[in-house]
Amino acid sequence: MSPSAIPPSPVPSRIALLLESDGPGGAEMMLLHLAEEMRRRGHFVLHVGPEHGAGWLSGRFRAQGFESATFSHRFPVDPACVHRLARLFRLHGISVVHSHEFTMAVYGAAAARRVNAAHVITMHGGRYYAERWRRRAALRWAARRSNALVAVSGATGADLSSTLGLDANAVTVVPNGIPFRSGNRALLRRELGVADDGLLIVAIGNLYPVKGHRVLLRALAELPRAANPESWQLAIAGRGGEESALRALARESGLEQQIHLLGFRSDVPDILAAADIFVMPSLSEGLPLALVEAMAASLPVIASDVGGIPEVAAPDAEALLVAPGDAAALAVALGRLLRDSALRQSLGAAAHARAVRDFSLDRMGDAYERLYRAPPAVAAAPGADAAALSARGSAP
Repeated sequence: MSPSAIPPSPVPSRIALLLESDGPGGAEMMLLHLAEEMRRRGHFVLHVGPEHGAGWLSGRFRAQGFESATFSHRFPVDPACVHRLARLFRLHGISVVHSHEFTMAVYGAAAARRVNAAHVITMHGGRYYAERWRRRAALRWAARRSNALVAVSGATGADLSSTLGLDANAVTVVPNGIPFRSGNRALLRRELGVADDGLLIVAIGNLYPVKGHRVLLRALAELPRAANPESWQLAIAGRGGEESALRALARESGLEQQIHLLGFRSDVPDILAAADIFVMPSLSEGLPLALVEAMAASLPVIASDVGGIPEVAAPDAEALLVAPGDAAALAVALGRLLRDSALRQSLGAAAHARAVRDFSLDRMGDAYERLYRAPPAVAAAPGADAAALSARGSAP
């Protein structure tokens, strides 16, 4: 039976959500949203994160009343980590293990088999698993012993199946869902001193090179001076190692007074409500939650035509898409939206309708409930466990 033919379970499950990172980011927010939705449906949810993580995600889980536990692995292949995870699952009566990203996919698969729990893997778009054949072998091993291997976009799914040498139908696509929350338009605009008739451009994403913020600043510097550049301001919400370089680039471009690096912010609904244009200049993406949130907020979007982005927003109808890394093309798109209020309104309305239709938490929750009940991809081989994985030399 295919997962789509399986109805959502009326019987509450005890679900462990595993992720190897613990700081603010898209995968982390998706995990929290999924936990909230599963709890709303009556399931028990246990968060499992790294023992020495940043503490942000585990803190959010605990603040919202979830139980949060930790894992640790001291070696690239650590059978003791599998043993500790299995013991944790037994302690909490876990019936479903949902592992996110590479490391937890491998360890989660091995530990879930020990306690006869269902296992689902979700990959969010990162490709570091593809760098070494041992990692590819380990993820293929885990995928073939799980109930489902999930990608958050069709592009991520195609890359997964190709890289791992799996049939295309071995990967299920489940787009991330978001809660629909309204914000206060005045707060950030007042904080930044944006005039009522001024245009605020917003980008949300960690300050990493892959997010393409340098491309965005170069594009803004290319806007014609005759077009009254003081009529717009840019706010980037996120933290990371690119901050100093971005500040330097803003100074060199003469735009220092118009560009605001906000650092990490928890008031995303207010930031989106304050914006007039949303920009995502990423060089690589899976299915970015920030983009879907901006669409739900009825913002006109300019984004890179990369990864799962064109699956989320139809080019020219729901967003303006440009080639990744192309500052000149991004400048042209920015100029169009800054000049054309009717285009901003039409793109924003279409984006909102698409977000509501395809990216709700309810839709995502239904899909994962079905996968939690799907039959395993392969039957468990007798005696196959973390020691067998280690013998293959399949180090995470």
